[in-house]
Amino acid sequence: MGKQRKKNAPWKYAVSIVLILIYLCPIYVLAVMGLKDITDVSSRLALPEMPDLSNFAELFEEGSILRAMLNTVVITVVTIVLEIILGCMAAYPLARNRSRWNRILKGLILGVMMIPPLSILVGVYSTLVSMGAISTYWGIILVSTAFGLPMPIYLYSNFMSAIPVSLDEASQIDGCTPLQTFLYIILPQLKPVTVTIMILNGVNMWNEYGYSLYILQKPSMYTLTLTISQYFSSSSASDLNGAAAAACVGIVPIVVIYLVLQKYFIQGSIDSAVKG
Repeated sequence: MGKQRKKNAPWKYAVSIVLILIYLCPIYVLAVMGLKDITDVSSRLALPEMPDLSNFAELFEEGSILRAMLNTVVITVVTIVLEIILGCMAAYPLARNRSRWNRILKGLILGVMMIPPLSILVGVYSTLVSMGAISTYWGIILVSTAFGLPMPIYLYSNFMSAIPVSLDEASQIDGCTPLQTFLYIILPQLKPVTVTIMILNGVNMWNEYGYSLYILQKPSMYTLTLTISQYFSSSSASDLNGAAAAACVGIVPIVVIYLVLQKYFIQGSIDSAVKG
């Protein structure tokens, strides 16, 4: 058995290397294009003879990328905080009261995850118009939180189901209310799954485009994805090099956050899957 594992090991490394190269290739192309002048017509895979930082300089001189990044950070952070607070509070009774109705409710929540958000765009947009939520931060936050809540509820409920009920009973004997039990006993154990939710839903929110395009109609409220899309046009004047530079700037924060939190992300992903 040991020899067989050693024999198969090189194939695993080869497959891993191929997958890594596939994922790194688009990032490499973005970086290379961002370092080229718009007049450079060489292959997108070829390194520039002289790196040109003018595309990045123009981004920060105009200030649009900084404003877009601030908008994106505010919307993403507020949305994730709401999803975490509402998600874990909704998951607690689902995990602790294992009744038939709770199982049905959990199934309905999972069913909502299967609905493509853009498939109900017309209904959501008309509702937001009647509420005066177009061109407002709270409008996109409200919609994004609603679509993002099913995943936190599912992950939290799976994780909490594995926490012994005896801990709740012991805290009640000590005089804790259900809210105190949740805050002081259950919540401190949710760090890994919380980080998982922060990364998964945070990346989705950071890259959100469809609803932002219709809700955030003022240029001053544009997020990173909307700002990058301004570099493209139906004419031949599309600035692909500028778009690549803007994309590189937009990628850096989310990659750094993932590298810092990856230990908790991996642990939370495994625990939520196994404990489910």
